[in-house]
Amino acid sequence: MLEFPRWKYFLIVIVIALGLLYAAPNLYPQDPSVQITPNRGFAIDAALNQKVADALKTAGLAPKQVATQDNNLLVRLTSLEAQTKANDALRGALGDSYVVAPNLASTVPAWLRKVGAKPMVKGLDLQGGIHFLLQVDQKAALDKRVDTYVEDTRVTLRDGHIRYSGVERRPDNSIVVTLADANDATAARALLAKNLQASGGSASAQLVGAQALTYAVNGAVITIGLPQAELQNIASNAIEQNITTLRNRVNELGVAEPIIQRQGEDRIVVELPGVQDTAEAKRMIGAAATLEYHAVDETGSVADAVNTGIVPPGDKLYYQRSGVPVLLVKRVIATGDQMVGAQSSVDQNGQPSVSVTLNNIGGQRMFDFSSANVGKRMAVVYSESIPEVKLVDGKEVHSFKVNEDVVSVAVVQSALGKQFQTTGLQKDEADNLAKLLRAGSLAAPMDFVEQRVVGPSLGAENVRRGIEAVVYSFLFTLVFFAVYYRVFGLITAVALLLNLVIVVAVMSVFGATMTLPGFAALALSVGLSVDANVLINERIREELRHGMPGKAAIATGYEKAGATIMDANLTGLIVGIALYAFGTGALKGFALTMVIGIFASMFTAITVSRAIATLLYARRKKLQSVAI
Repeated sequence: MLEFPRWKYFLIVIVIALGLLYAAPNLYPQDPSVQITPNRGFAIDAALNQKVADALKTAGLAPKQVATQDNNLLVRLTSLEAQTKANDALRGALGDSYVVAPNLASTVPAWLRKVGAKPMVKGLDLQGGIHFLLQVDQKAALDKRVDTYVEDTRVTLRDGHIRYSGVERRPDNSIVVTLADANDATAARALLAKNLQASGGSASAQLVGAQALTYAVNGAVITIGLPQAELQNIASNAIEQNITTLRNRVNELGVAEPIIQRQGEDRIVVELPGVQDTAEAKRMIGAAATLEYHAVDETGSVADAVNTGIVPPGDKLYYQRSGVPVLLVKRVIATGDQMVGAQSSVDQNGQPSVSVTLNNIGGQRMFDFSSANVGKRMAVVYSESIPEVKLVDGKEVHSFKVNEDVVSVAVVQSALGKQFQTTGLQKDEADNLAKLLRAGSLAAPMDFVEQRVVGPSLGAENVRRGIEAVVYSFLFTLVFFAVYYRVFGLITAVALLLNLVIVVAVMSVFGATMTLPGFAALALSVGLSVDANVLINERIREELRHGMPGKAAIATGYEKAGATIMDANLTGLIVGIALYAFGTGALKGFALTMVIGIFASMFTAITVSRAIATLLYARRKKLQSVAI
């Protein structure tokens, strides 16, 4: 009558073991710390350690630990107040040679990290930091792409020796080509369809964008149309490229677990947990960057240029990211604005490389240079203009600081066109270079429409209050159920505890961000689990009142209440999914925690509690009463 399959017991044991394992990292508090990352030409060495020690001693701070971690120097401190003081002291002592940023260092044991166990990511409201809301100018991105189509059209017709009297863009973003001779219309249409196909759209939507173009011929006039789907694709890809660019830039701040995601049609949310310097964050995020291809001067002396400071006319001295100097010709071969794609790949010998695709203009310039310089070297330069604000005579003076470095130097193996490969790289270098080439510059300008700063002390207070709310709700429920339902109340308490463990473990495994609304959803999941157990317990009591034997009442109670629980939680799941799909920010965090909690509550209420009840009562041959 009261039976439970053995395989379900094994399943429950496995789920509980995994839940405890992957929830355990959340018991280890994070250390307030300061992360130091060397800029180009600098390294983590004994001299840096001494500077750090002297700066901390001068500030009257005693660190818990100073150690190298992932090519960074991590200074662990005892409190958030000490972290703030250490951050200010180290920035002043190290200057621009190193990137100094506050961080939260994990104290999770190595054996847990080896199995992929990690604590939940805390949102901005729980650990402090900076929140930015950026508005992307999609119209500027659209104008830029359509203007590229216009210029590519002119170059294609010139290269094809087809005479035309005009190429203009219409307000509806169509392109009208007026030919000098109507007899060339068929050939011109075929040539444009072939060439614009390779240069349309962005790297991720190149083929989609190309196939979306339409061509209409009316005498000597060819109208190139960009359907609405292509225009939307251009605008959407501009946001995606900006998000990738922002991720690259945020990495320079040394932020642990940044949140960069799209919001709505044309906005991007950037959350930097642990960061308190708004000016530094805005400087990095709002910087303008581009990429340029230059020829390497094979005749000039790099050593003389470095030692004397005298650079040959027409050249400029650059430094590679490894710190090696190189002389480059000032004339630009092609720029990142002319790039439509970059992917890491392998060459004919199976070695890592980067496949690059330029538009028609950049492709022609690249062909002209490479065909005349086979066997010589070419460099890729990453140039970044960073806005600066300085006080001069008590007034703010806005200026730009330009940082330039060489990300790659490669030998030209043959004449290159719009598509070519950069070789001679390691696998990780190829991946990083492709990422840089794709996201070296913003596809569209952005404006800061909102910014908020949450202090670390407020975040700590939110964590304390959130934990208290969940703990008190759990304890109150446990006491009430133990008194009201007796043994089945204790079974319910065990199910509630496992529910919390499973929710925390799942959120930790998938890297979900826990926010203050997430704590509310966690408390709500306790309530949902309570609701399911109440339905089961009351059904069992009802069957007992009708005179049904104890074992049969328990079995019937779980079977009859199961369908009701499924129906009730289904409506909650629909609401949670809708909130996650259409909500933003805090709503997403609430919805995600609630959905996970619903699944966990159904499992613990229907499966786990029944397994415990079966263990307690199934073997009693003459069950006189049930403690419920």
